[in-house]
Amino acid sequence: MTRQVIYLSADTTLDEAARVMRESDIGDVVVTDGATLAGLLTDRDIVVRAVADRADPATTTIGSIITREVVMIEQHSTANEAAALMRERNIRRVLVCDTDRKLVGIVSLGDLAMQLDPSSALADISEAAPNA
Repeated sequence: MTRQVIYLSADTTLDEAARVMRESDIGDVVVTDGATLAGLLTDRDIVVRAVADRADPATTTIGSIITREVVMIEQHSTANEAAALMRERNIRRVLVCDTDRKLVGIVSLGDLAMQLDPSSALADISEAAPNA
């Protein structure tokens, strides 16, 4: 699990979000609307939803392209439970929360590969790019 969670406001522009992701060497940010969790923005969202639609990165806000359906799992869940949830929901990342539903991290497909099958090619790639 990655414990470094970056939060950005839904009114942040795409170019600023991409800059933050690059500088932090991460592939996702949690998006907020005030004090409310609004969704998750991934590098793939930027490419597939914004670039493909030719959105202007200087004026398009991340709130307009984020994945609003947030999937969470409790921090005491097993790696196998996280993998099953990802498979069931067809997603690559799951937010991890404590028993009070406070966000404590994000687990990615790469994190699971390193935990469940450290000799796999996906684990090798994830290890070379730790926050991808």
